[in-house]
Amino acid sequence: MPINFATLKKSTKTTSVEPRDIFMSLPQKDKKYSYPRDVQTEVWKQWYEKRTLKNNVVKMNTGSGKTVVGLMILQSCLEEGEGPAVYVVPDSYLVQQVCDEADELGIKVVRDEYDETGGRIKKGEDDYQFLTGKAVLVINIHKLVNGKSVFGMRTNGNNIEIGSIILDDVHSCLDIIQKQNTISIGANHDIYMSFLDIFARHPHVLDSQAFLDIKNKRNPQKNYLVPFWIWQAESANIYDLLTNVKYQNENFNLFNFPLMREHIKTMSCVISDQGIELSLNGIPIDKISSFENAKRRIFMSATLSDDGALISAAGLKEVDLSNIITPEKADDIGERLILFPKLINSSLIDTQVKQKIVQLSENQNVVVIVPSYRRLEFWDNVPSKQVLSNKENNIEEGIKKLKTGEYKGLTILVNKYDGIDLPDDACRILVLDGLPTLQREYDMAVQGINPDDNRILSEQIQKIEQGMGRGVRSNSDFCVVILMGDKLANVLANQRGEQFFSSATQKQFVLSKQIWEQLLDEDDRPDIETIFSLANYSLNREPEWVSISKDILNDLEYEKFPHINTQMVAFREAFEAEKIEDYSRAFSILEKEKNSAENDKTKGFLMQCMAEYKNFSNPVEAQRILLSARMLNPMVLRPEEGIQIEKMRVSPNGQASTIVKYAEEQELGPDNYVFKANNELVDFIFSDADAKKFEAALDNVAKILGFNSQRPEVLYGGKAPDNLIALGNGEYAVIECKSRTTSERISKKDCSQLLSAVQWFRNQYLDTNLKIYPVMIHNSCDFSSDANPSPDFRIMTPELLDKFSVVIKDFSITVSQNNVFGNVNEIEKQLKHFKLLGSQIIDNYTTSFQTRDL
Repeated sequence: MPINFATLKKSTKTTSVEPRDIFMSLPQKDKKYSYPRDVQTEVWKQWYEKRTLKNNVVKMNTGSGKTVVGLMILQSCLEEGEGPAVYVVPDSYLVQQVCDEADELGIKVVRDEYDETGGRIKKGEDDYQFLTGKAVLVINIHKLVNGKSVFGMRTNGNNIEIGSIILDDVHSCLDIIQKQNTISIGANHDIYMSFLDIFARHPHVLDSQAFLDIKNKRNPQKNYLVPFWIWQAESANIYDLLTNVKYQNENFNLFNFPLMREHIKTMSCVISDQGIELSLNGIPIDKISSFENAKRRIFMSATLSDDGALISAAGLKEVDLSNIITPEKADDIGERLILFPKLINSSLIDTQVKQKIVQLSENQNVVVIVPSYRRLEFWDNVPSKQVLSNKENNIEEGIKKLKTGEYKGLTILVNKYDGIDLPDDACRILVLDGLPTLQREYDMAVQGINPDDNRILSEQIQKIEQGMGRGVRSNSDFCVVILMGDKLANVLANQRGEQFFSSATQKQFVLSKQIWEQLLDEDDRPDIETIFSLANYSLNREPEWVSISKDILNDLEYEKFPHINTQMVAFREAFEAEKIEDYSRAFSILEKEKNSAENDKTKGFLMQCMAEYKNFSNPVEAQRILLSARMLNPMVLRPEEGIQIEKMRVSPNGQASTIVKYAEEQELGPDNYVFKANNELVDFIFSDADAKKFEAALDNVAKILGFNSQRPEVLYGGKAPDNLIALGNGEYAVIECKSRTTSERISKKDCSQLLSAVQWFRNQYLDTNLKIYPVMIHNSCDFSSDANPSPDFRIMTPELLDKFSVVIKDFSITVSQNNVFGNVNEIEKQLKHFKLLGSQIIDNYTTSFQTRDL
């Protein structure tokens, strides 16, 4: 007699909608999913108790089965009738990963538009499965948030509703949401010159040498943040320009501007020779109405320490973060031994570290994450390697080779800090090479105004931590993490960046430092071989190391309460007020935050933001606020008028004493002084990088060497020099920086610029007894025949700049010795020895010029 199993199944089917029960009853799951992990069960239980809340935040360590947790939560939502359900990840590579895991579990999922091979699908059946709550839709964040999104931007209101939604790798998703709310238009677009012509109508703009160099010379060394009062005055014209019918099919008009258009008056605009960038003070995520109105929203992330982005970009409230869902214990993280050769021995250079890493890759898989293609060039001379990037669309294939053992050796990932699984032998040594690059031109402008901006710093450190998590995918996995780069060393040593690590990573970092310190007790300058020998404790599975590395995490618990930068909260609250044009309230919110800030540069930057809102009601008062802001932070926007030139004077105590004072004020110990110098020297090179970075590096190098220094062109505009250094004894170096030049001659225009800078100095300082050294930092020391340089012009060529940099590095190492650091007399001896005392720099690191035919 045939048995009707369908009837039996229907009569015996469980009515439970709890995620664990559903997991256990899945009939077709792979045998590796026989039982859930304890941490998964703990998270499911907590979420189920809070499932009726609109917003829930789930934090789990990397490698703890977060995808399975998310899929079962959404399946539970569907079983309870809270569909349709959407699982969102940062990119298409991760879409495939989620779909693969769902197939192994036997969970029904569908993909939007594309199947597993990348081909088009017939969407009818899949649409039905998703919309009727029979399958979970898996998409990348671009599909959810864009100007034509079917989840909120259809003008006829026929948007696809969402009942329950998960944002996995939420911090990476929020980064992309930020990009979707930013417009970037290349300089080759015809709208570019239209923008420049609009702003060129304003005398204040034309008084900016940076703007003129971009507009008239397409100078790649400059960028320009348009003053807010000028943007507000022209915002209607900009709106008309962007919405011109001839641009209606441009990508920025289809996918970006519709999200941003209501905030045209308060956009930030940065102009460079590469193009124009427009960005907002906040993210209007409510434009994606189906996401905004979803009954259940789950934000899943690794255990990163700063949760401010959930407020600033996702629009959550502090109450939504009041009790984060986590496992009971945080000891499920993999073992990591962290080495930072530069912090152990500040005299080492990156080339030495690279050579050792390449050597290690001969015997095991080493994965290096670089922040950019520019940094990738540092690894060009490595003969045998595989390079993986989103641009080349080869990440999935390359990672598969690592996991299967098909490829062994050195792998380089370009700007890919998340979404990659490198378990076990796929990666035993993970290298983080340098600080991640900033996403937006505006962030670079903010960093120029406020170098210690906590938001930017925390975002960069969080990316580093995300990268560090690639090499350990379970609590039984292990990996050696190598940190590289002068900028990262400076951030961790001088800017206390490790405070932005999660608790688990902080504990691993502290344990690793304790091991370094034992090494330093025996040798205060260990060589590269000795430093890397520490890696063997992990790689060779030394029992004592394995035991202590587990012990430090035994009692570690997840932090249930968020860490939120109050400044990020203030900016979000101000943006919410801005959305309803309550600029007075926005001003008051930022004023309160400014009053509680401790750092003068931060106060000054906040006052600039306050002035932007005040300008809508009282433009005169806005300029007064900006003028006051410059007293705290001279790098904020230059007001329309009223700036008094601050004449620099030499410290009466001399250059060596100023070095000691500088170190005390910056809280620099001997090694930190070296890190600070090395960090500035990274940008103190001839390259195609942003010229402002070079000028800022020169300014900081001068201060490290005990000089008073300014950047007058940034401070005062007009024809002021890029850099001005008081050398002592009534001597000043008036400097124009051309660090991106490759020409064989110094042009008439560049010559005229230095002549104008010298005249500016004479007009402002009005003292004929002062000695002026006009200096041009340029690729060539030959002027073209049509130029008319002053006979006292001096040139610093790339060769002389390199020589100068090497001497500064050697000097910083020498004065960091215990018997020298803090000793004024000894420091002065070293300044003389390295020819860094006052005008010795002019005599030894610049040269005279020649004039030749064109």
